[in-house]
Amino acid sequence: MKNSNSKYVLVAGGAGFLGSHLCDALLSEGAHVIALDNFQTGRKQNLRHLEREPRFDILDGDIIKPLSARLRSRRLKIDEVFNLACAASPPHYQADPEHTMLTSVVGTHNLLTFAESVHARFFLASTSEIYGDPEVHPQTESYWGNVNPTGPRACYDEGKRAAETLTFDFDRARRADVRVARIFNTYGPRMRADDGRVVSNVICQALSGEDITIYGDGSQTRSFCYVSDLVEGFMRLMAYEGPFPGAVNLGNPVELTVGNLAERVLAMTGSSSRVVKRPLPVDDPRRRRPDITLAKKLLGWSPRTSLDAGLKSTIAWFSEDRADDGRPHKVTNLGDAISAG
Repeated sequence: MKNSNSKYVLVAGGAGFLGSHLCDALLSEGAHVIALDNFQTGRKQNLRHLEREPRFDILDGDIIKPLSARLRSRRLKIDEVFNLACAASPPHYQADPEHTMLTSVVGTHNLLTFAESVHARFFLASTSEIYGDPEVHPQTESYWGNVNPTGPRACYDEGKRAAETLTFDFDRARRADVRVARIFNTYGPRMRADDGRVVSNVICQALSGEDITIYGDGSQTRSFCYVSDLVEGFMRLMAYEGPFPGAVNLGNPVELTVGNLAERVLAMTGSSSRVVKRPLPVDDPRRRRPDITLAKKLLGWSPRTSLDAGLKSTIAWFSEDRADDGRPHKVTNLGDAISAG
């Protein structure tokens, strides 16, 4: 990679669902991008279309370990650091809860100190999970949350809360220029079929003709944001130059029951799958809807993609994204099928 006048951006978690779309958006604006990923949940095929892009590079590494000497080289000036590196769905983050917590705490600290050393602006991808099972609805950034600190989701929920603490401490100490986004449920192409999230589960089960699994009675709500809209919010927040905004909610404020989502997908796919219900997992939020007043005011941002348009695109992608043997990817039903991010 050659130095130029365009900015250099590090995207930790760049091979993931959100990270790969962010890499695309940054490259489209002329940036030089380095994707850092340990490929625990990120997939190399998400970045395969960028293999010949001269402004793009991939580093295989885990942020809980000391950052690569190549990154620390003063010959390459990093202008922005995006921290998207953490498993975001319950089956994945609960598979290795210790690593999940360390990724949020040690990994975030490593990236913050790196950003400080190169004078780069730092972006933390936090989550609506920091609100837990909310007692305030819709959720505003001022709400402190209702989180079980010892439950099976705590490795992710409390890890992200600690990551926010570290990030804001660096800001207060004037050690780094930071931005924090609290991400609500997001969907779109490049989701993993085995991640246990409700959109990927419902679509993959409908396409394969399997029973559609709904946890609880289906009346719990979520607000689904299409990935391109979310990434636009990332870009606007990172570029924001006004007074320090604190954490900013990014998500779609249109609230939908999980049962209604399943009905829409069944209608759009023409599937004959049956809907079956399973017990609601421990600490699963009953309602989730972002108040995006702050994002509208500061960033001029709000989602533009309708649910039907986004689902159509996502269904088309899953219809084409097959395992090597030609069969649909296996759907994971472990734990909560309704996660943020």
